[in-house]
Amino acid sequence: MSDKAKKGSLYELTKGIIKENPVLVGLLGMCPTLAVTNQAINGLGMGIATTFVLVCSNIVISLLKKVIPSTVRLPSFIVIIAGFVTLIEFLMKGYLPAIYSALGIFLPLITVNCIILGRAEAFASKNSVLASALDGLGMGIGFTLALFVMASIREVLGSGTFMGLKIPVLCDNSMLMFIMPAGGFFVLGVIIAVVNKIANKKPPQTLGCAGCPHAATCQNMGACEGEEKAE
Repeated sequence: MSDKAKKGSLYELTKGIIKENPVLVGLLGMCPTLAVTNQAINGLGMGIATTFVLVCSNIVISLLKKVIPSTVRLPSFIVIIAGFVTLIEFLMKGYLPAIYSALGIFLPLITVNCIILGRAEAFASKNSVLASALDGLGMGIGFTLALFVMASIREVLGSGTFMGLKIPVLCDNSMLMFIMPAGGFFVLGVIIAVVNKIANKKPPQTLGCAGCPHAATCQNMGACEGEEKAE
């Protein structure tokens, strides 16, 4: 694999973590993000389940992109996604019954999650299998991290626990607002603000005459440079 191909693969894998995070930048999948993030384990479970569906559906859709007629493209995508959602439901019900019960209706609703349908339509149906798999994995990791961070903050502050374990002092002085809907919106807003600040960080601009496009024709150039040196 060439260096250019490696850089392209790395970009497809990492773009969904911060730069194009589906939750914190794209503002997709808001229902599960707000509904299941009152405990860290629930956010982690939803993130892993969604990542599994994202990767598997992206691979299959990329493989079948030339076979699926354009007239039934979206229904076909939904059928493929629903198959993997049913599989992860059975697996979680059999091996992780507590998380399965906690996620409730939001687990089968992964089928119509905007993130999965969006990546299927915008990326997997137009790109290679490897690129589609990496795109799904990257977006899934970004989604999982967003849910886990948000759920951890809400659980620690709202319940005084982390992953079900009590935290001294905080467990007796918890702020119930953070596990309520209002607390979810507040935490989500703060995280989005921080991530957007990081993602949109601009390089420092050059000030003074050196950064001016009209420096060559400016009559006050010498005076300005003298003021800069004096400062």
